[in-house]
Amino acid sequence: MARKIADWINRLGQIWVEGQITQISMRPGAQTAFLTLRDPSADVSLTLTCASSLLRKMDPPLTDGSRVVVHGKPTFFVGRGTLSLRVDEIRAVGIGELLARIERLRQLLKAEGLFDPARKRPLPFLPNRVGLITGRASAAEHDVLTNAQLRWPNVQFEVRNVAVQGTSAVPQILPALEELDRMPEVDVIVLARGGGSVEDLLPFSDEALCRAVAACTTPVVSAIGHEPDSPLLDHVADVRCSTPTGAGKRVVPDVAEETQRIGQLRDRARRALHGWVDRERRLLDQLRSRPALADPHKPLQQRAEQVAQLRDRSRRAMSAVLTAEGHALSATRSRLTTLGPAATLARGYAIVQRIEDTDEVDGVLRSVDDAPAGTRLRVRVADGAIQAVVPD
Repeated sequence: MARKIADWINRLGQIWVEGQITQISMRPGAQTAFLTLRDPSADVSLTLTCASSLLRKMDPPLTDGSRVVVHGKPTFFVGRGTLSLRVDEIRAVGIGELLARIERLRQLLKAEGLFDPARKRPLPFLPNRVGLITGRASAAEHDVLTNAQLRWPNVQFEVRNVAVQGTSAVPQILPALEELDRMPEVDVIVLARGGGSVEDLLPFSDEALCRAVAACTTPVVSAIGHEPDSPLLDHVADVRCSTPTGAGKRVVPDVAEETQRIGQLRDRARRALHGWVDRERRLLDQLRSRPALADPHKPLQQRAEQVAQLRDRSRRAMSAVLTAEGHALSATRSRLTTLGPAATLARGYAIVQRIEDTDEVDGVLRSVDDAPAGTRLRVRVADGAIQAVVPD
């Protein structure tokens, strides 16, 4: 079986493989050097063999953690049953190429919406427990813990110490992140690391780590490097802090500031309440000072006086009208008495005229000559004509 595997692998062509050097073994005077190439994103490694002269010609020399691209042919050793890569060319991955790869990944994640501000969640005002993923006994851990406890002494941390650079960083960070995300008492997770070169911060631009942070249900704070550093994790995380110190100040409120703010709010509430009470008291004083409330009977008395005056004016006006009408009636009565036949007849004579519709006088009937003075006459009129004048 081993020979069949070796025959099949020997038929494979030469390939290019990219990875990170984790171990270099080159004995003095030996013609062959052994290296271990590791995938930074997965727990996979491969043994490399190459001529020692190939390593000696590298400028700068290869060291553990160097990113390289190697060209070689896979080889299966039947005796040991191991697979290795016989390398004939090694190229160091430069900063420019790393930045270009990070930029391509940045565009990919941005197109998928992982950088969208709408998906970022706000941090809790006062978290119950803070999850911290950082290096063991690192300055970043000290900065986060110290600054957070200075601001809020009762803050509780759930710390997970992992590798924060090199090939083992991502494989250790991912399980720690998943564990803290499953804990219900952890309200926020902080990923913290101090500054470093692009190669040192490369794990925090890893695609698997960025997608894991985007999938977290707990808000994540990125505190990687210093202000100029900007790994892809800063864009995926819910909150980005320029330094671990800033993260310690961001995740918890300042107890002194909050106490001062509470005092200021209490003072504002007291002033507002006093102002409202004073304003309402002035309003009540103004209302009480109004005549209607100062002497409630006075308006009634004034209205009563006005009613009495109006009643007197009405009485006087009515009396004047009645008097004038009475005078007019008396005058009319006098005129009627003067012009009426009774007065004429009382004087001892009467003039009776018949007036047609044409208002022309047809004739005059005078009193009987032999009738004594003072004799009352009866005039009988029938069908519009005088029939007889006889003494009454």
